[in-house]
Amino acid sequence: MTQFEYKITTHPAEEFNELVYFCSEKGECELNKLQPDQLKVLENILNEKGAKGWELTQLNFGSGGVVAFWKRAI
Repeated sequence: MTQFEYKITTHPAEEFNELVYFCSEKGECELNKLQPDQLKVLENILNEKGAKGWELTQLNFGSGGVVAFWKRAI
C-alpha cells in the first residue's frame, strides 16, 4: 500500500503583484486577470515542487495570497 506525506505551503499576495483574484463576501475566490508574467510566477512554484516529487492536490486563492496543498509517495 502506497503511503504519502503531505505539505502545505503559503505564498503571499505580494508574490503575485499583477495576478488579480477576487474574493466574495462568502469567501469564494477566483482569478479575474491573467497576465503571462504572473502566471509564470505560479508556474515556477508548481515546477519547483514537482521537481522534488510533490504533486499539487489543491490550490486556494484568498485575500492574503495562495495556499497550496501537496502530496508525494514515501
